[in-house]
Amino acid sequence: MSADYRVRLATLADADVLVRHRIGMFTDMGVALDVDELDRAFRAWLGDVMPRGTYRAWLVDGTDGAAVGGGGITIIPWPPGPQYAGDRLAFVYNVYTEPAHRRRGLARLIMDTIHRWCRDEGIGSMALNASRDGKPLYESMGYSESASPMMFLPVVRV
Repeated sequence: MSADYRVRLATLADADVLVRHRIGMFTDMGVALDVDELDRAFRAWLGDVMPRGTYRAWLVDGTDGAAVGGGGITIIPWPPGPQYAGDRLAFVYNVYTEPAHRRRGLARLIMDTIHRWCRDEGIGSMALNASRDGKPLYESMGYSESASPMMFLPVVRV
């Protein structure tokens, strides 16, 4: 089925779709959110990081040209360590497929595109937070849970 779709690099002109997908992702996961606040904050963030190339996103277009899925990465400077000697890490997020297009391999198509781009750019390690629904896909692609899970502390409320 993924032959009916085309992956393309997203641009800042795609901000409406990127915002809609991020809100849809959190909504589908059952995360409580202020939609207007997230829209405003994420749109501003995209305007900052996309022109600099820190955040790269890809969209999947259907046969009618409408974006029906996508995902992105932030490239983070990362110190070499015992498991990975590289100097950058790609953190994957915003992987989302609109409900009418699910179970057609689009998330895998996006992830394969991201993996290929990272290999071409010499980024040898990737990380992500998997939703319950996404975890089987990521495990099938070779992702594994870290023995030391990431922890968060909100220092300042933005």
